[in-house]
Amino acid sequence: MSKISEQIEKFIEPIVTKLGYEIVEVEFAKKHNGDNLTVFIDKKEGYIDIVDCETVHNAIDEPLDELDPTCGKPYTLNVSSPGIDRPIITDKDYNRNLGEVLEVKLFQAIQKKKIFIGKLLSFDEESIELELEKETIKLERKMISKATKYIEI
Repeated sequence: MSKISEQIEKFIEPIVTKLGYEIVEVEFAKKHNGDNLTVFIDKKEGYIDIVDCETVHNAIDEPLDELDPTCGKPYTLNVSSPGIDRPIITDKDYNRNLGEVLEVKLFQAIQKKKIFIGKLLSFDEESIELELEKETIKLERKMISKATKYIEI
């Protein structure tokens, strides 16, 4: 996370939290149309819609102008849902998904498998524990190439 992203997250977190939302990620990146500041939000009830995004955008726009994190350089402010297929990476992500069914892809096969689908039972700095159909398995986090909520089609 860039210094600008960290500064912004720390600054807007009380505003966003007071509205009943959680900041999932703050991204400051150069895109095709210039610098973009994107704030990804979530809420306990789940589904983020356009009204949620607009509410947070309106609440943080003016305070961000006063903070001036880019020292006068223009940027586009976006507020967005993290998306249902957002990778689960941080402890905060894992905590939010305790009890949920995840699809976990590994860099290297274990038990001749590189993909595991199971309920997230627990996690710590080193590993996660999944309840599979017939067993419980512990996977080292460093072996995980990607973890997401399982989407059944």
